[in-house]
Amino acid sequence: MTFNATTVAAVAQTTTQQLYANIDFTKLSWLEQMWAAWYIWIDNPIIATGLMSFLLHEFVYFGRSIPWIIIDAIPYFRRWKLQPNKVPTAQEQWECTKMVLFSHFTIELPAIWLFHPMAENFGMSTWQVPFPSWTTMFPQIAIFFVFEDMFHYFAHQALHTGPLYKHIHKIHHKYSAPFGLAAEYAHPAEVFILGTGTIAGPILYCWYTRNLHIFTVYIWITLRLFQAIDAHSGYDFPWSLQHIIPFWSGAEHHDFHHMAFTNNFSTSFRWCDRIFGTDDKYREYRARITAQKAAMKNKSKSEREEAERNLIAEIEAEGLRAEAIAEGSMPAPKTVKVQ
Repeated sequence: MTFNATTVAAVAQTTTQQLYANIDFTKLSWLEQMWAAWYIWIDNPIIATGLMSFLLHEFVYFGRSIPWIIIDAIPYFRRWKLQPNKVPTAQEQWECTKMVLFSHFTIELPAIWLFHPMAENFGMSTWQVPFPSWTTMFPQIAIFFVFEDMFHYFAHQALHTGPLYKHIHKIHHKYSAPFGLAAEYAHPAEVFILGTGTIAGPILYCWYTRNLHIFTVYIWITLRLFQAIDAHSGYDFPWSLQHIIPFWSGAEHHDFHHMAFTNNFSTSFRWCDRIFGTDDKYREYRARITAQKAAMKNKSKSEREEAERNLIAEIEAEGLRAEAIAEGSMPAPKTVKVQ
């Protein structure tokens, strides 16, 4: 079926039973049957898609955040916390939740609701079954990951400059030791700017190929939310994905960004930071951590922990200076020219 504005309007006026009139439900998977049942039950494809899209986002976001809230409450897991002396309080978690919900309903809800009519106009399937094959969906999701990572890298760097940082991005940097719920703790303008990278990939792909199902987009959104929340979790486990996929960013990579303010601007992958040299301080910090552990392997646990705290405090102090320079409250250091 070819989609345009007239087609979308016609679908909106068609009863859902008519849309599925030529579908053999016995040949559909259980999930595909449930998908069709949802559209039949709502009986309005536009409302059904918008409602499902927003509910999916909320369920995945808070569903993925809850395990990290539980982990933060259990001292046993401190051994894997990147900044073990900074555990979010219940009050901080609640304040963060309120801000996140405000952004979800004022920015993300309209964007989510408007996304699918626009994408349908470019040829995206929504109510249709059966779903695309995994061989179709996998490369599409891979493209979305790469596009979003590059978009986020440059947009994130821009948000670290002058007024954009002072009036927008500074809110997200409230927590130098982030936690899962804080993944979308941000100024509404930042939610819109960085969120563009998440939805622009599917829209552009759909516009170019006319071959995309919103079910694929849902898988992409789910994986992207998992990535964002896990990157802000503050924990680096031996089984964390970055230890399996070397170029995956993960919490250990992004936690340094919050602690030191500079470096590591990408989301899912490490290659943009490596290519453009914005991970130099991060790599220096990791080298110091490794050297420190080797030098203190025969020291007591309390001495090792004290050394770790001192190094983190030093990096964080440098980050505060870099932040002050970015928002213009401190002049940048002058470079001395050697004659």
